[in-house]
Amino acid sequence: MSATEASTVLYRPFTVDDIAAAHALSLDVKWPHRADDWRFVLDAGAGFVAQDGERVVGTALCWEYGGDGGSLGMVIVAPDQQGKGIGRKLMDLLLEALGNRITVLHATPAGEPLYAKLGFTRIGAIHQHQSAGFTVPRVDLQAGESVRAIETRDTAALVALASRASGLDRSALLPSLLNVAQGILLERDGETLGFALIREFGRGHAIGPVVSITADQQHVRRAQALIAHWLAHNEGKFTRIDTPDESGLSDWLEGARLKRVDTVIKMARNGRLPHDASVVQFAIINQALC
Repeated sequence: MSATEASTVLYRPFTVDDIAAAHALSLDVKWPHRADDWRFVLDAGAGFVAQDGERVVGTALCWEYGGDGGSLGMVIVAPDQQGKGIGRKLMDLLLEALGNRITVLHATPAGEPLYAKLGFTRIGAIHQHQSAGFTVPRVDLQAGESVRAIETRDTAALVALASRASGLDRSALLPSLLNVAQGILLERDGETLGFALIREFGRGHAIGPVVSITADQQHVRRAQALIAHWLAHNEGKFTRIDTPDESGLSDWLEGARLKRVDTVIKMARNGRLPHDASVVQFAIINQALC
């Protein structure tokens, strides 16, 4: 960045008054986020904007999970301002804010080299599936299993499951998500075996997170049953689901005519997330919040 370019751009904290400008910027780069989607992620975290005169030309947000985890995302630079070091400066501000936390992000293949230079390493991949013309697969419950709506009394158990499945502390984020989402859980004899949420997002709705325990090796079928429930509920409406590569659900989702439209690389800095093999996350909340 030249001295002239550096002197014209102001970097400052992201405030609620920036949501309209951030939303417009995301539309410029063909992202589907609504203003309400920006509002939700800002309420859950914090971040910075790059401002040139009266114009917001860059955004970046981050989120803290418990005492040692975090993620970052919503990093956008206006197309006509790219190549000037604005994105790198915003990243530096986020990483300084997050400190030594284990930090996760999702990168495009083109962005991976930059993030590698900043200390991130590849730990996985996420496949984005979406469609309004999907079919609803039939997935039968086993004897004794049932599905019901999530209730307030379930929150603590769901926080624990979501935290174990993601490797990130969900004690603050999940209750906020439950305020804007519908949720179901699958149980047997009063034991919660898995759960799934759906909420308005982007062009329609997003399913996630989807979590299932592995104790009896029926976790894939249960995750499919949970997803199929929401697909039936949302039939004919645009629906998106972002699934980790290791979940193995992509082929099944393709078979339900939920087309895979993108794959991003999951990366981490300052270590790897803890792994709990007793529970699996089959769909993430979104690529920013993980």
